[in-house]
Amino acid sequence: MVKGQWKRIYLFKPLHFILCISPFFFFPFSSCKVYSFKDVSIPKEVKTIRISYIENKARYIDPQLSPQLTDKLKQKINNQTSLTQVLSDDADYDVSGYVSTYDVTTAGVSNQQAATNRLTVSVHIVFKNKLNDQKIGTPDFEDDVSRNFDFSASLTITDAEAQLTSTIVSNMTDEIFNRIFSNW
Repeated sequence: MVKGQWKRIYLFKPLHFILCISPFFFFPFSSCKVYSFKDVSIPKEVKTIRISYIENKARYIDPQLSPQLTDKLKQKINNQTSLTQVLSDDADYDVSGYVSTYDVTTAGVSNQQAATNRLTVSVHIVFKNKLNDQKIGTPDFEDDVSRNFDFSASLTITDAEAQLTSTIVSNMTDEIFNRIFSNW
C-alpha cells in the first residue's frame, strides 16, 4: 500500500456508505408515496364500450366543447384500452353524460377590479356496466367531474375560450377516463 492511499480509502468508505444507504433512508419520506395512481385495469371479459355524445346542458354553451370532448374521450379510450367501440345498446360498458356547469366567476381582485376570472366546467357522467351482475369490472355509477380554469379578467369569454378550449377538453377527458378506468 502506498503512503497516503490508506487515507483516501478510509475517507472514501464513509462517503460510499452514506451514498449507498441514504436512498433507502430518504425514500420512505419522499413525496413519491403521497399520490398513487394505478394503471388502467380492464377485465378480459370486458370487450366493448359505447360512448354516447356528451351533450351540453349548461346555462352558457360553448358550441365546440361537446363535440371535442366526445371525440377526445373516444380517442383516449381507443388509444389506451383494448376495448372495441360500438354504437349498439349491447356494449359491455356504456358511457353517457352531459356538460352540467359552464360558469364564469371572479377569482381574483386587484385595485377593486376583477383581475382573474374562473371558468368552472362540470360534466355529469353516467356509467353502466352490463357485466355488473357477474361482478366484473367497474360498477355502475353516476358522478360529476369538475375542473376550474383561470384566465385574465381583461379577456372576454370568447377570447378565453379560444385559449382554454384545448386545455379544458384535455383535462376533462383525463378526469372522465380516470373516473371510469382507474382505481384511485
